[in-house]
Amino acid sequence: MPLRLTAEDQQLLDGGSGPGAQMAMRIVVRLAEALEAEQLLTISGAHVDSCLYHGPSTLAFAERLLALGASVKVPTTLNVSSLDLLHPDLFTGDPKEAEQSRLLTECYKGLGGQPTWTCAPYQLDERPGFGQHVAWAESNAIVFANSVLGARTDRYGDFIDICAAITGRAPAAGLHLQENRRARRVFDVSGLPSALLDSDWLFPVLGALVGATTGVQVPVVTGVPGGQPEHRLKSLGAAAASSGGIGMFHMVGSTPEAPTLSEALGGVDPLSTMQVSLTDLNQARASLSTATGLSLSSVCLGTPHYSLDEFAVLVPLLSGRQVHPSVNFLVSTGRGIYHELQLRGWLSTLEAAGVTVVVDTCTYLSPALTGGTGPAMTDSAKWAYYAPSNLGVEVTLASTAECVNSAINGVVTVDESLWANG
Repeated sequence: MPLRLTAEDQQLLDGGSGPGAQMAMRIVVRLAEALEAEQLLTISGAHVDSCLYHGPSTLAFAERLLALGASVKVPTTLNVSSLDLLHPDLFTGDPKEAEQSRLLTECYKGLGGQPTWTCAPYQLDERPGFGQHVAWAESNAIVFANSVLGARTDRYGDFIDICAAITGRAPAAGLHLQENRRARRVFDVSGLPSALLDSDWLFPVLGALVGATTGVQVPVVTGVPGGQPEHRLKSLGAAAASSGGIGMFHMVGSTPEAPTLSEALGGVDPLSTMQVSLTDLNQARASLSTATGLSLSSVCLGTPHYSLDEFAVLVPLLSGRQVHPSVNFLVSTGRGIYHELQLRGWLSTLEAAGVTVVVDTCTYLSPALTGGTGPAMTDSAKWAYYAPSNLGVEVTLASTAECVNSAINGVVTVDESLWANG
């Protein structure tokens, strides 16, 4: 069935709201046709990833929209930049690229985007509610919106995100539609040790396994105690969206569309069920730990941006302690969380310990590793997945506490007991 446009859609497509909106609408319509959508739907907000500089074309596209008079039609938050705009001295890359990145941020502010500069817009004061349609880019944000908030967004990429924001419209396709949100593959973790099931450390590793096994289908995790906190769900989703292409997951008893396994599956039998074992998890963990030996150059946390709950775990681990002088310890977060750290006195505690808090960007994207390209540690499966190719570093994936202890000792220090059989 061909795409049906409303009178308002057609008016945008014909240029009735100006050439900038017309350009954006042409792109939205072409995407809808490619997805075989029958119609467009109205979105209540957008999160734009296009503000991250990936080369001259990214800047040229934004400049073109701005020159044509485009502006966003719905509340629009902006993803990370290539720079820490509050601490530009942290950038160690090409000065020309830094300048292009700054120009790109100005373009997106000029288009009406809110200068939030965070990959975790769900940590802002305002976030979409259950059932609301949005157009979010940035893989971890997409997964969180669909899975944890119960909002509805498909997996939008660069340029599509800003075009949806300008038009206020998106294709009625993908995860916007109920039939595409039911789980297809089951991951049963009920056989894992109770200590592991109650550990933050489980969730990035389980996410890496789920993503690599599921691909682009919707998975459901069962066997984890209900009512899991958001930072654990965030960690699992970010990992799964990196190792795989998922845009949504369910966790029975913890995510809003999975009060029971049957409801998560939509009453349909799954394509497969996997009884997750310690061996499976150890293989997933090993795949993201490329470093060998005890040498350590840096510790990088905050991918996605650390929340207050995560800082509440980190700060006591570092209070009164000192990072080894040979280790560069970086934690990324958003500006709102950074301000709260200042108000609570947590920022001074972290800085006294030798930790640098980075805002506006992410350390696997932006050259901020002043310690060089030696072995790194992280508690983020997403950072561990991307950093080797982006930065050329070897990585050890570990728990937050192990990352801190290693930074203090100056060498990799891990405890394997949680992952041991028997």
